[in-house]
Amino acid sequence: MKSLICYQKKEASLRRKELEKLRKHLNGIKDMERIPDVVIIVDQKREMTAIRECQTLNIPIVSILDTNCDPDLVDIPIPGNDDAVRSIKLILQSLTDSINLGKSQIN
Repeated sequence: MKSLICYQKKEASLRRKELEKLRKHLNGIKDMERIPDVVIIVDQKREMTAIRECQTLNIPIVSILDTNCDPDLVDIPIPGNDDAVRSIKLILQSLTDSINLGKSQIN
């Protein structure tokens, strides 16, 4: 890849912005040691890329689904309002408690 010095000012700026966007969204992935056992998705419409990736890698998907979502795309649908912060917090807290309880029973 060329250094940003070789590009014109506008093109270098666009490439810098693209690089920042990629780092912002994908930086955590490069630090993962293994793929996750399950993925929890809050807003299906905004996270279609993540859903497609999970389907490709055969990772189970748990998703909070609003009335405008397709339940066939996820493995475990949870009906709920994916726009309300309180609703999301309640559902995620319940999922977290259940996961921790399951882990404690295994160990």
